[in-house]
Amino acid sequence: MAREVRYTVFVQEQNVPESLELDEFDSVSLHVLVLDANGHAIGTGRLLPDGHIGRVAVLKPARGQGVGECIMRALIRAAQDQGHTSVELSAQCHAAQFYERLGFKQDGEVYQEAGIAHVFMRCDFGLV
Repeated sequence: MAREVRYTVFVQEQNVPESLELDEFDSVSLHVLVLDANGHAIGTGRLLPDGHIGRVAVLKPARGQGVGECIMRALIRAAQDQGHTSVELSAQCHAAQFYERLGFKQDGEVYQEAGIAHVFMRCDFGLV
């Protein structure tokens, strides 16, 4: 179900090549999946073993309802439970303010990934 959400958001909406969306890290990552009241997947994200958060995606009809924040807080808690002292992510620039509200700080310059402007961000748990 997480793959369907990611496919819809990244491949269909954002035109990310499918070959870049699916990778070898899925099998070793912890995945969070948010379901609506009818049991349909509406959001997802993953935590890699090294503490990197990625593939955070929320279906368009569910955006603006706190789903993304729920996903991020669950991933941050999971990272803390695993003993990480911080987490990092590659944020699409349009979403950087969302991550800043969760305690993330930009680290470095804007760069392109899959044709989309991104910025590296990090959150030390003392700031969450």
